[in-house]
Amino acid sequence: MSLLVFGFMLGGLIFLATGGELLVRGASRLAALAGISPLVIGLTVVSFGTSSPELAVSIQAGLAGKSDIAVGNVVGSNIFNILFILGVCALVSPLVVAVQLIRREVPFMIAVSLLLIGQAFDRAISWFDGFILFSLLIGYIIWSIYASRQEREEVIAEYAQEFGSAKLPAQRKGMVLLLNIGFIVVGLVLLAIGSNWLVEGATSLARAFGVSDVVMGLTIVAAGTSLPEVVASIVATLKRERDIAIGNVIGSNIFNILGILGLSALVTPGGLTVAPSIVAFDLPVMIAVAFAALPIFISGLSINRWEGLLFLAYYVAYTAYLILAATQHDALPFFSSVMILFVLPITAVTLSILLIHALRRRDWVKA
Repeated sequence: MSLLVFGFMLGGLIFLATGGELLVRGASRLAALAGISPLVIGLTVVSFGTSSPELAVSIQAGLAGKSDIAVGNVVGSNIFNILFILGVCALVSPLVVAVQLIRREVPFMIAVSLLLIGQAFDRAISWFDGFILFSLLIGYIIWSIYASRQEREEVIAEYAQEFGSAKLPAQRKGMVLLLNIGFIVVGLVLLAIGSNWLVEGATSLARAFGVSDVVMGLTIVAAGTSLPEVVASIVATLKRERDIAIGNVIGSNIFNILGILGLSALVTPGGLTVAPSIVAFDLPVMIAVAFAALPIFISGLSINRWEGLLFLAYYVAYTAYLILAATQHDALPFFSSVMILFVLPITAVTLSILLIHALRRRDWVKA
């Protein structure tokens, strides 16, 4: 039974990663053929496409009555994206935020995170809450298209180099069109199958080990569905396309809240229920992580290797806490005391210093 469950989960992750890659490839090329700028493709189509596994899993979980996995998947993915993905990318090569658009998106990411915790305070994300979130997503896409027209030429060139041009001979456009439609169709099929396998496998594994669906959603499911973001951001970092690496993470986090939870609440009868532990702990952690990125992004400062290492250390600590709490380990009280009394205050002071330093610099206003 255990091997079968692990096999379903592994197969689900492979299908999700492959389906997400095909969907991103097909959608980005079709968007280019439609005349959409490479910058908008990078900040919206690709960011949203890499979040397609989270979307498939959350909708599947919501329809199956497993709201804890649906909500935990989004919250865990947002924490994973910033702490783990940006942490790894910064270790590979220090990241420099050069896109003014991205720096505007970070406060927006914080704002929608605060909106989410306000909606979830009654331990539910209703149909109307989902409608508000999805409506904000439509507005965000329109705003991104408008704001992209004000970007600097070197940034636009960076995105154009990555996502290519739609200037093709007429006879080839039909072939390319059919090929990328095929990518999208196959990608959607793989996402549907992979999400079903992963949700069922995670549920069975949680029961076998006595771990809640919440913890599974926040850890294994969240990390697994974030594989496309991991690959896209690391590859972009290795290519020195650091704006794309950061833009992918921030855009995915915004889409996770507005698109995934919005759609999941809309299609799930009665909306999504939110576990008390998510409202009390995991959502505040997600918001704290979003705020932690603000001092780094606000002035275009780089994310240095030591900051990337700090991000990774916090993700390990967060995951360790979830495991200790789920198993009621004897080390939990000591671990919690160290985090609350020492680690968190030191981090708060460090981030405050970075924020003050960033606000004193006036050059970022003109960036």
